[in-house]
Amino acid sequence: MTIATIDSSASQPARASLFYDPVIRGVVFQVLLALFIIYLVYSGVTNAANNLARAGIATGFGFLNNRAGFDIGQSLIPYTANSTYRQAFFVGLTNTIFVAAIGIFFATILGFIVGIARLSKNFLVRKVAEVYVETLRNIPLLLQLLFWYKAVLSALPAPRGSIEMFNSSVFLNNRGLIMPQYIAEAGASIFYASIAIGIAVAVVIARWAKKRQMATGQIFPTIRVALGLIIGVPLVVLFVLGVPFTAEYPELSGFNFRGGTTIRPEFMALLLGLSLYTAAFIAEIVRAGILAVSKGQTEAAFSLGLRPNTTMRLVIIPQALRVIIPPLTSQYLNLTKNSSLAIAVGYPDLVSVFSGTVANQTGQAVEVISITMIVYLTLSLLTSAFMNWFNSRVALVER
Repeated sequence: MTIATIDSSASQPARASLFYDPVIRGVVFQVLLALFIIYLVYSGVTNAANNLARAGIATGFGFLNNRAGFDIGQSLIPYTANSTYRQAFFVGLTNTIFVAAIGIFFATILGFIVGIARLSKNFLVRKVAEVYVETLRNIPLLLQLLFWYKAVLSALPAPRGSIEMFNSSVFLNNRGLIMPQYIAEAGASIFYASIAIGIAVAVVIARWAKKRQMATGQIFPTIRVALGLIIGVPLVVLFVLGVPFTAEYPELSGFNFRGGTTIRPEFMALLLGLSLYTAAFIAEIVRAGILAVSKGQTEAAFSLGLRPNTTMRLVIIPQALRVIIPPLTSQYLNLTKNSSLAIAVGYPDLVSVFSGTVANQTGQAVEVISITMIVYLTLSLLTSAFMNWFNSRVALVER
């Protein structure tokens, strides 16, 4: 009997071409895309360098050490005309961060108030909040900044006709809001240290209280304790030390005030515009977040005897935050980037000081604009990282 031999190679399917292998093909396309991007970047940098050399414009960042030679109207850090361009950059940066941080603070508070008012059962409160939202979010921000600066603050009386407040210690005029300045004396460092310690202890207690509540269900009065530590304890320290501050009150001298501290109208116009405009968008985000919470949560809270305000604060808002925070992050980023419109009202932010004055004086627009873009990118990424961290803290935890 003859046994037929079977060729094993004939029974195996032919191997497919490497080009049709999805893994290899994906790697090839990614390598080609990376090479194309590198080529575009190299071509752009090379062309820019050649054009700058042909125009006789120096490149590099050595200009940052040169004397600036111009004054800045408002600065949070020491600066004179003899300072360097590097110091001018930091003045613009601190001014931008300052107005953005305060704007975010006020926009968040106002946005939450208006957002909750949009759901009020009171007809007048609900309609006023609706008119606020629909009016401010549909008018361009630039026009609102010009309105506050030109139509409101510039129309205020001159220093001699200032609006007096708080027993003639605060004055409002077209030069700004003039208030007393408190100069620190010996012992003030202890007062500042008590504030820092109070904040640190309040954070530790808040974390402990949250763990305790998750484990036992018992609620600790965290807010009242935190207020006592952050405000109450420093006030006690302040009076024990005998108030180590000297008040310097503003006095009218000639056509302007002397002494005290002044909040300039440019800053006030920018802060008002950014805060009120962004708060209109935050209000809608808050309203949507609250409506996303099931009505059964409210009914359950009422059945337990909780009052409406307590229900909103302890039941509805904590659950709504999971919906509110992601779009709220976008509004924080928008407010920070919209602060670049400060140039329209003359507030010395990063764009006005660095991308404007410094770029015009040095002629090194490529370096200046590149630094400015990197700064705004960094601020946005840091804000996003913080909000993502906060979002993870309030996310629903499954047991």
